[in-house]
Amino acid sequence: MMPELLRTDLLTAELLITGIAHLVTVEGLGAKRGLAMRELKQIDNAAIACVAGRIIWLGPRSEWKGTTTRVEDLGNRAVVPALIDPHTHAVWAGDRLADFEARASGSTYEQILMAGGGIRSTIRATAHASREELVNAALPRIELLLRSGATTIEVKSGYGFTVEAELAMLEAIQTIATRTPATILPTLLIHIPPADLANRATYLQQICSDLVPEVARRKLATAVDIFVEKEAWRPEEARLVLECAIKRGLYIKLHTEQFHRIGGLELGLQLKALSCDHLEACSEAQLVSFSKHNTVATILPGVSLHLGIPVAPGRKLIDAGAAVAIGTDLNPGSSPLFSMAAALALAVRLNGLTAQEALVAGTVNAAHALGRIDLGRIEVGARADFLVLHGRDWRELVYTLGANPVKEVRIGGEKVASS
Repeated sequence: MMPELLRTDLLTAELLITGIAHLVTVEGLGAKRGLAMRELKQIDNAAIACVAGRIIWLGPRSEWKGTTTRVEDLGNRAVVPALIDPHTHAVWAGDRLADFEARASGSTYEQILMAGGGIRSTIRATAHASREELVNAALPRIELLLRSGATTIEVKSGYGFTVEAELAMLEAIQTIATRTPATILPTLLIHIPPADLANRATYLQQICSDLVPEVARRKLATAVDIFVEKEAWRPEEARLVLECAIKRGLYIKLHTEQFHRIGGLELGLQLKALSCDHLEACSEAQLVSFSKHNTVATILPGVSLHLGIPVAPGRKLIDAGAAVAIGTDLNPGSSPLFSMAAALALAVRLNGLTAQEALVAGTVNAAHALGRIDLGRIEVGARADFLVLHGRDWRELVYTLGANPVKEVRIGGEKVASS
């Protein structure tokens, strides 16, 4: 039975949230693709009724006839689903300010990486940090993401060069999850290989024989991700790692098509990855392949802005029938972007998405990129995770630059952050 047909006089809410000028949400299960990414439901002068943190009714305020223990008036503001950040590297030590200066002087990301800078400097700094130091450094970053509207945040490892270092990063992420109201979803990232070929082969063997099995046994991650690129892992190496993860019941994801096309995207689609992320170098011929698979295309506009590289073809991906998600890719080297709301705003300006598509990409599609089909919507039965904006029009979420459009972040109906 649809919510608007319910006898609301028979309902009792613990919390009734009123003063919603416009409530905007995605409807229905499943990732949205193509033209469906423009379809939103809007309820004007809305209210939300909750019990135990879950929505039992929503609709026009005038139609609520039930009883409630507590009423909160939001002051005639817009409400949208809480955002989901499906791609971050929020745990690291040190900084990459020298890299930033080098790029400003003309060096490319790959030149810095090949010279031993870039990610390798972060790996060294992270290796020297204690677990508590990593946790304390990451928590303010998570708080910023939360305040920007992200109540569910994927956090990757990947700055370790050994089995022990990767496990330590995942343990730090596990600790972070206990110190924030946000839902933290940990991912084991196999980022870059050792430079020496012999060490590379040994590390690959250790990943498959020791690291992935241990991560699965201890439930330290929900997914395994790998970076497929000329200066990272080859597709045949990535296949070994991803098939190992699949055998142990872990989701798989890929960083791929960031700088070159070497077969990573095709591998991800073949293995039914949750998502293939980056895609800045995605070709016209590859775009259509997403329409034939459930794999989500996750675009990361902060990278293109910060590195000055071509943007992922978000507009063309959607037009080709892909389910597109947006992430911050928060990391010290290529995307120091601490706001999921800003990521959506950049996707509109840089990747050609409409406001409606950006909201879908940052909510329900981002949830599917993490295997969480229960998130990203405001509907009866769902956990009451939503954002209260400063203004009455939900489009301020993707319009605003340089300020936080989110006034309140609510999880289970309760305020957990404000600006």
